[in-house]
Amino acid sequence: MKLILRFLKPHRGLCAFTIFLLLIDVVGALVVPTFAAELMNAADSGVQLSDLVRTAVYMGVASLISVAAAVGSVFTCSALTARVGADIRNALYEKSMQLAVSDFRTFGTASMTTRTVSDITTIQTALINTLMLVVPVPLIFVVSVAMAFALDWVMGLILLGVLVAITVIASFIMKSSAPLFKKLQKLLDKMSTVLLENITGVRVVRAFNNEERERTRLNSAFGDYAQTSIKANRKFAALDGISFFAVNIFVIIVYSISGFRIHAGHFQIGDITAVIEYAMLALFFLMMAQMVILTLPRAMECSERVRCVLDFSPTITDAEEGDIPLESGDDILSFNGVSFRFADADEYTLRRLNFVCRRGQTTAIIGGTGSGKSTVASLMLRFNDVTEGSVSFCGKDIRSMPQRRLRQNIAYVQQRAWLFSGTIAENLRFGNSGATDEQLWHALEVAQAADFVKKLPDGLNSFVAQGGTNFSGGQKQRLSIARALVRCPLLYVFDDSFSALDFKTDAALRHALVPETRESAVVIIAQRVSTILHAEQIIVLNEGEPVGVGTHEQLLQNCPVYREIYSSQTKEEV
Repeated sequence: MKLILRFLKPHRGLCAFTIFLLLIDVVGALVVPTFAAELMNAADSGVQLSDLVRTAVYMGVASLISVAAAVGSVFTCSALTARVGADIRNALYEKSMQLAVSDFRTFGTASMTTRTVSDITTIQTALINTLMLVVPVPLIFVVSVAMAFALDWVMGLILLGVLVAITVIASFIMKSSAPLFKKLQKLLDKMSTVLLENITGVRVVRAFNNEERERTRLNSAFGDYAQTSIKANRKFAALDGISFFAVNIFVIIVYSISGFRIHAGHFQIGDITAVIEYAMLALFFLMMAQMVILTLPRAMECSERVRCVLDFSPTITDAEEGDIPLESGDDILSFNGVSFRFADADEYTLRRLNFVCRRGQTTAIIGGTGSGKSTVASLMLRFNDVTEGSVSFCGKDIRSMPQRRLRQNIAYVQQRAWLFSGTIAENLRFGNSGATDEQLWHALEVAQAADFVKKLPDGLNSFVAQGGTNFSGGQKQRLSIARALVRCPLLYVFDDSFSALDFKTDAALRHALVPETRESAVVIIAQRVSTILHAEQIIVLNEGEPVGVGTHEQLLQNCPVYREIYSSQTKEEV
């Protein structure tokens, strides 16, 4: 509830106006039966026609006001909930951009998607239903019961008793249904996770003929959700039946008692219509409110899930000092006694790593699987913070500078190339929004991607599917490299981003990179020795520790681990 109030606050004016229109609608709806009763009673007592016409006009005016207020309240309420939903989504997205990579693992990709789309939609629906169907209920209760007592205290007492009884039953059912809706949201996350795995991994599923196994997993997830939904719906059905039964019982009682009350002179014929209309209106809104209230536990659970993300403290935050000037020397990046251990790990991933990346030079990092190569790139970009030591960029500890400032000076190409849906030009300008077409074509030439882009019917405007699935692995890597080149940063980080290229393309690309990176430092993380032969500095990692630093020739002489890697790969080539 605090979350919803937080986002309602900026729109309190629209919220107040919406509630005002709802109250006008309710008052108008309750006044109409009163005028109808007066008409019937007046006609029965033989009053003049002018009095009847005047009462009918009042009744018509009240109806028009009520209708206008109802239409206006629906419009303003829809606008209010849409704005609140948009604000929550924007806040959730902004928060997700602040989270570290490790923070995402806390929530899960599928869960974050569910929270941003499904959970907020549930909150919006609950909000609009609460405003339209729950907020007017107290006023309807008070006014309808008061009018019923004004007509006849017995009828008022009966109406009050029915309304109280249904409210108590609804409260009991709502309390018992809350755990079910909490469970439903967790099952929804489970469904999303399994479904996302099957869709993204469909090739693996089919390649291993495991369609039946995955179908069983999905059926299990869908079945659990369905069973829990059925239990919740049974409570809805029970409350529905009880409410309709109470309405019918009330009508029977009113008609049964009315004759005696009229005969005793305490009641008039028109008053029967008014009392029943008051009861119908009050019970209708009560039933609608019950349906809404039964869904509120689910909305509250969704609100809590969103709040957990918004109130989560990122493990990596910017220093309060703000922006700081960078030194203009040749030392672009340096690792100073860096050791790193993941928060949930017992062993260090990296230990005592020292090196400097200089302007115009290439630093290569090589090692076996699990040696910590990609972790080095993660620390450079401050996706993780070092456990011990420090990482400096242009003479400044990266923990003392804004993350945005650090990353705008780095171009990162990861092993698993990712392209966004849109066009090739839009993807390339992701690195520099102001780049011209000439700059894009130049970057494509250097990345050895210009030839295949020129062959596409629309060239730079060719369509790119989500993730770049309409391109091969090598094409995606070359486009990702071109995107990095468009940025023209101080530091290039190529994280095993040449792995999908053939040897000829790899060599041509590395040769073309040399003049493009003279004013920048280059870091190449690789598994192929052929990719890093030209590097001025090669760092060899083995189980997280640096076991050799030097050129290719130096390492062949004095680093057994590097010699073993080189020997194994040259034998494979033979």
